Amino acid sequence: MPKIEEVLFDSEEKTTRSDAADFLRKLADKLEAGQISLSQGEQKVQLEIPRKITLEVKVEKEIKSEKIKHSLEVELEWTEGEGENSSGIVVM
Repeated sequence: MPKIEEVLFDSEEKTTRSDAADFLRKLADKLEAGQISLSQGEQKVQLEIPRKITLEVKVEKEIKSEKIKHSLEVELEWTEGEGENSSGIVVM
């Protein structure tokens, strides 16, 4: 069966470090509760998050035209009806 991917919500915006931290704190609270609702303009999505998920953290550095761009990506994944996973990543 071919892989089908549908983007349910997509957002990228310039913000302050403080506002990004506030968003992540609110997201963390919703994640812990197991339900996340996101909306921006016409985009809206509601997610039911299972107790066990896969956590992926990636840090990248891109050098382009003598400019250095860094990125920190945090991705949460789960498969509906799939079993338990565990994570050993620690935020220090």
